[in-house]
Amino acid sequence: MGARFRVMATCVVVIASGCGSPDVRQEDDGAAMRDDAVTAVYECPGGGGFVARIQGDTAWLFLPGNTVAATHVPAASGAKYTDGEVTYWSHGDEASIEAPGFEAGECRNNRRAAIWEHAKLNGVDFRAVGNEPGWHLEIRRGRSIVFVTDYGQARYEFPAPELDEDRDRARAVYRTGDGDHELVVQLEGRRCLDTMADDEYETTVTVTLDGHEVRGCGRPLH
Repeated sequence: MGARFRVMATCVVVIASGCGSPDVRQEDDGAAMRDDAVTAVYECPGGGGFVARIQGDTAWLFLPGNTVAATHVPAASGAKYTDGEVTYWSHGDEASIEAPGFEAGECRNNRRAAIWEHAKLNGVDFRAVGNEPGWHLEIRRGRSIVFVTDYGQARYEFPAPELDEDRDRARAVYRTGDGDHELVVQLEGRRCLDTMADDEYETTVTVTLDGHEVRGCGRPLH
């Protein structure tokens, strides 16, 4: 377990250079950044599942080993999308899908997982969350750091600078500001438990805004 954790911790320290899974960000074409996009992560009976990303009249379906762009078509109830071979229906948090080699019904959206997948498809490289007050942080390397706090009532956006890295201690720090506010984000490659959500993360995160410090947990998305 110790060796495995060390690998994850190293990945945290070098997120600015793209460690981890392949970069599948879509922000270059502008589509992923649309405010009206909706993402769902479906978990299906018997195991397995898929991701659906709705943008206008198109459903991007991330299936096992395949990605499909399906078009909205009329349906008696719910929403239906197809490309002629793959058909996806959704009604509220439930969905079914028919595709070559993959068919499932009564799949349910995992809303918590969908928040993280939505951020990933929006080009976020690292995301963190914390409680009391509720907050979240999203980093797009080389572009921006967004800090939302006070249960969504306050939002701050800063340029994302280069990381100040300490690989030996599995630690990295962002220091940024906008003239009115100063933000310091410290990432530590050690296990972090979100007790309110009962989730475990590989990165402990400390965020300091104008001297006020909050702690939470996070993970790289790419």
